[in-house]
Amino acid sequence: MIPTPIFDHKSLLTLNTNELPIFEDALPGVDAQPLFLDPHENVWVIRAIFKPGVVLPKHYHTGTVHLFTLSGKWNYVEYPDQPQTAGSYLYEPGGSIHTFMTPADNTEDTDTVMVVTGANINFDEDNNFVGIMDTTWFMQLFDTLVKERGMEPAKYITPSAHRYTTD
Repeated sequence: MIPTPIFDHKSLLTLNTNELPIFEDALPGVDAQPLFLDPHENVWVIRAIFKPGVVLPKHYHTGTVHLFTLSGKWNYVEYPDQPQTAGSYLYEPGGSIHTFMTPADNTEDTDTVMVVTGANINFDEDNNFVGIMDTTWFMQLFDTLVKERGMEPAKYITPSAHRYTTD
């Protein structure tokens, strides 16, 4: 017996990244495109395009990461002999600590898609805490960029709010 669907989807939940705006310099040297943001489960799926020479803060992952490299090249400062290039897939278990960078001599931008569960706890060069990046942080970032730049609201997939069964 086939199960009864829980949700009545009238159409697929799908996005075409070629048709969505890219938030240029969402972070210094990083263009970003939100694809799926779930603040309830703290899962974020972001397309991030890194310019050559970008170095992100050292960060600790509270959850897992799946990172797909579509073009370009990057590596962790801590693992310079393991560069990630077009076609690479990287899995990071929760508890990982590292510093993302794109080589300054890259001849192209580095285009990636990341599926992150949890948060990045960010640190400066002296290992002092500087902030947290999680789903809510990204939602606020994109909302702020929309307002500051006069853009249309970001279109991404997000689950419905929780509710009581009797509402």
